[in-house]
Amino acid sequence: MANSILPASAVNIYALGGLQEVGKNTYCIENDDTLIIVDAGIMFPEQGILGIDYVIPDYTHLKNVRNKIKALFITHGHEDHIGAIPFLLQNVNIPVIYAPRLAAALIKIKLEENHISNKIKIVEYTEEDQIIVDTFKVQFFRVTHSIPDSYGICIDTPQGRIVTTGDFKIDLTPVGEDISLSKIAKIGEEGVDLLLSDSTNAEKEGYTLSERSVISSIFEIFSKTSGRLIISTFSSNISRIQQIVEACIRFNRKILIVGRSMENTVNISRQYGYIKIPDSSLITADKLKDYKNNEIVILCTGSQGEPMAALSRIANGEHSLIKICPGDTVVFSSSPIPGNGASVNAVVNQLVRCGAEVINNSIFSNLHASGHPSKQELRIILKLFKPKYFMPVHGEYRMLRLHGEIAQTLGIPKENIFILANGDSLILRKHEITEGKRIQTDDIYIDGKDFTGLSTAVIRDRNILANDGMVAVLMSIDSRTNSILAMPQIVTKGFIYMEDENAIKTIEEARQIAYKELKNIMNGKATFGEIKNTMKTSLSQFLYSKTYRSPMIIPIIMNQLENK
Repeated sequence: MANSILPASAVNIYALGGLQEVGKNTYCIENDDTLIIVDAGIMFPEQGILGIDYVIPDYTHLKNVRNKIKALFITHGHEDHIGAIPFLLQNVNIPVIYAPRLAAALIKIKLEENHISNKIKIVEYTEEDQIIVDTFKVQFFRVTHSIPDSYGICIDTPQGRIVTTGDFKIDLTPVGEDISLSKIAKIGEEGVDLLLSDSTNAEKEGYTLSERSVISSIFEIFSKTSGRLIISTFSSNISRIQQIVEACIRFNRKILIVGRSMENTVNISRQYGYIKIPDSSLITADKLKDYKNNEIVILCTGSQGEPMAALSRIANGEHSLIKICPGDTVVFSSSPIPGNGASVNAVVNQLVRCGAEVINNSIFSNLHASGHPSKQELRIILKLFKPKYFMPVHGEYRMLRLHGEIAQTLGIPKENIFILANGDSLILRKHEITEGKRIQTDDIYIDGKDFTGLSTAVIRDRNILANDGMVAVLMSIDSRTNSILAMPQIVTKGFIYMEDENAIKTIEEARQIAYKELKNIMNGKATFGEIKNTMKTSLSQFLYSKTYRSPMIIPIIMNQLENK
């Protein structure tokens, strides 16, 4: 008698990060027995989120299904794809991390910096590899991006095939290796049930500039600059760094590398041959004085205006060895990430105050080529993969929506296109897709080295304190006799100017309201929680009616205890 074979379980596809935002890419493929994760990225906070260094996904769901987690697959080594790995490992056990060669090296450095055990198993993969994880079969295809060793991933499950492009563009004259269009076409011919594709440049028609187009602008700046050159770019944009190195060698300039992440990335990339710099071209900061200004290039981090990055510290006079001198030329070889424009402008203004000339990427100087696909490249990838269902990823809502519309024009039915948010899920069963239940998800904010993170509620409180201030209500009571021992006191910080006559009157009225509410609630039996909630409600309504502001109300109960 033949053994009965149970039908394979349905496959759940969802994102904990990367949808309706640019950053913290974290995608999950899960069935009854197995869960694999694709990427584990961070997102940098928008301006005005106080005291926050990074934003990561909420890993609560992963903790709830921790026994299913079998592997983490990494598409490439950018922070929005690997930056959250230390935080993820603090929450759940990852049996093995599969990553391309360069990304694997960057992950190892990241784990060492965070003092995480070196027992984490990291396995390097190439395009030729196939990896079996329970009933999932995973293969890879090379893509071009702004960092070498970038891959898309194809996951075959018993219920159907899922493909994610990772970050890519179709660059026909890349600085590194070509995109594997033939393998992409082969996977498409075999059949793709669901495609997840990069949407970052979905608003831009045509093709993204080739990385090679940047070199002529860089050479032109080198030829016209008579003083020191300070060039800032993403530390992970290895193709760009290599072109800057080529310009330095051609124009006989020595290179000083500044910024820990830039130093780490360049060192690893030199070891692996992705960046080729002769030792004779590199100098240290203490050797700057030995060279003329027109013989020096300072390559540094800080192109996004990050407060602690090298360029910001140089601009603010906080770097111990490098100061801006009149005649310096500072080049931003990048474009601001959405939300970073104000930070970049602040650094630019400070550099100009110090006497530097600043050159930004513009239509007059192609100093940056995006690593993401424009509309024509998106159309080509959709044509090659020919997916039955489509889920745009890696982009803000309008980008996802536009990418979905592009797919519609190519014949994918509207009902087969899913514009989702983090936590929304799709169910793949027998090559058909339906929408599933929502997965718990949220933004977790990392403040310094606190791996536990802060929830959205804490950030909301910080914003209230920053915008509307705080009002503390101090109440002295005796809970044994249900009596009020003293008139409530009110202390404010950052709310209203207490020397103003109207402000004094408002606070006195608030005291009377607090006393009246406290007296009413103390007539019966009330818990401390009920007293605090009553104070918050009544004073919030009163203060808003008087000031049109909503300060944080903090009730403080001082209860007289029996003497012993």
